[in-house]
Amino acid sequence: MKRPASVDDRERLRLFCALRLPVDAVEELSRWQAEEFGKTGRVRVLGREQIHVTLAFLGSRPVDELEAIAAELRSACSAAEPAMLTVKGYRETRSVGMLVLDDEDGRAASLAVDLHERLERLGVYVRERRAWLPHLTVIRFRERPRLQPLLPELGPFMTSEAAVYMSVLRPSGAQYEVLQSVALEGS
Repeated sequence: MKRPASVDDRERLRLFCALRLPVDAVEELSRWQAEEFGKTGRVRVLGREQIHVTLAFLGSRPVDELEAIAAELRSACSAAEPAMLTVKGYRETRSVGMLVLDDEDGRAASLAVDLHERLERLGVYVRERRAWLPHLTVIRFRERPRLQPLLPELGPFMTSEAAVYMSVLRPSGAQYEVLQSVALEGS
């Protein structure tokens, strides 16, 4: 487990669990972001290191819970098969623009549900009322721009790794650090 150097046992960490994307998919998404959003000053484009598929956002947690959270992610991933995802649309909420994904055979959703149950039993997570939606957040904004970008020509991509991330809020936006990465092993 990678432990942030500046953290002692009394501090809290802003944590989430997410699927990591293959490098070639991240590179293609980064090119697409530059083409579609690089000319508008109304949005903040997320960097390569920020592109992921969130499984569970845990928020501020005591640092001493980190190992148990990582253990639950490892357990969920040991039974999960790699997920095949495809971009199927673009959607905006009040503060983000996202690419909504198709989850072939529901593998990513199965992992998310399993992880949610494990984290709830651990007492570190409260499941949202709405169903989990596989997506990639690609831009952030203060005022909804109501964009209609062309979708990236990414094709299907496989995610075979998940991670526990730490998010540090900065004036320039959140910075993410992978604290532990785990392979989706299948059963």
